[in-house]
Amino acid sequence: MALKTRPSGTGSSWIVIVSAGVAAGLQVWKLPPALPFLRHDLSLTLVQAGTLLGIVQLAGMLGGLAISLLAELIGERRCLSGGLVLLFLGSAGGGLAWSAGSLLASRAVEGAGFILVVVTGPGLIRHGTPPGRFTTAMGFWGAYQGISTFAGLITGALVLQVVPWRVWWWAMAVLALAPLPWVLARVPRDDAGGARGAAAALTRIGRTVRAPAPWTVGLVFACYTLPWMAVVGFLPTIYRDGGMTGSWPGILSAVVGAANAIGSITTAALMKRGLPARALLVPAFALMATTSLSAFAVDWQTLRAGTTWQFLCVVAFSLTGGAIPATLLRMIGELTPTGGSAPAAMGLVQQLFNTGSFIGPALAAWLATRTGGWHSTWWITCACAAVGIALSLRLSPRVTAPAVAIALEKATAPVGDSATALTTSAHPSKPPRDR
Repeated sequence: MALKTRPSGTGSSWIVIVSAGVAAGLQVWKLPPALPFLRHDLSLTLVQAGTLLGIVQLAGMLGGLAISLLAELIGERRCLSGGLVLLFLGSAGGGLAWSAGSLLASRAVEGAGFILVVVTGPGLIRHGTPPGRFTTAMGFWGAYQGISTFAGLITGALVLQVVPWRVWWWAMAVLALAPLPWVLARVPRDDAGGARGAAAALTRIGRTVRAPAPWTVGLVFACYTLPWMAVVGFLPTIYRDGGMTGSWPGILSAVVGAANAIGSITTAALMKRGLPARALLVPAFALMATTSLSAFAVDWQTLRAGTTWQFLCVVAFSLTGGAIPATLLRMIGELTPTGGSAPAAMGLVQQLFNTGSFIGPALAAWLATRTGGWHSTWWITCACAAVGIALSLRLSPRVTAPAVAIALEKATAPVGDSATALTTSAHPSKPPRDR
């Protein structure tokens, strides 16, 4: 069977893919600043609002592996393009919603588009980015959620002061489709197995699912996304419940999202120096627990400048948390077992990632309802941090940035025909060593 070299793209195609990730993330973060208007117009309860925040993650929670099979069969670029179209349709339809149920249905469509984008994005970056830029590219991909959080919250806070939430939804629909022409023009075509490659693809996916590493990394990811979504998703509501008015709740929440992006991009620079995964993950979880405990266990309303100090604690919570997605996404190439499927490894991680994102807001809303306030939120964040630290200690201490770069370069250089085009089965016979 003849071998051929995968197209390397333009070298800057990763920027287009990151922009698609940001456009997808904006569909998640357009909601928090609109929640007060939605609760008024559609008579939503707090728990229904939490479900709206998490419903976009439901498709990823249930269908990450199914998307990986689709990517094996039709190609990752087609999946990402289709995801952008679904995001457009879901957001456009949501602007016509007349009840909580119809809005939930439109959010589910957006969720399907969201998972198509986020499962295939890392693979497309890996295939089209020169080795010297790969760590930087994955650092920015790890920051897409923070970037979209900042953009969605701050823009929403300002725009919703002058236009109805439905206009905001339609504007986000247009924005979801905006990267598509650039994806088609700049992202190289990838090989697809087609229907005849389904059996081989299922074999590779099965081998990947039986490997422990993707499960461990996915669970660590969930221990990050659950508390982060629980806190940041409801942050505008928390500030409004505390008496803050105008656009300030959205603006301050946007700054918190931007801090997460800064943390992720900074971590990419640290990983270039060869820091092991544990050295980044364990301190990040510990600091998330400490800062969230300070933010929510203390009654800041009774202290001078208490709101400012609480805000700084939440910024630190988000900033340090940004190290976690950057570190874990950089490890994806190491998760694929020999003869396994790289899209399946990413799909499984995304299923667990999105499970945390789905549960977090609903759990925070339920806990706030039961305890009469947001002061109990630290129960969630500290419990998840403890589990995250325990799982992080199970990860191989040998995984470092230089080792992963070598593994990925070997994994993506020679590829087979359509049956094996999307795998990264070529790995060193010996475990990578720290440098």
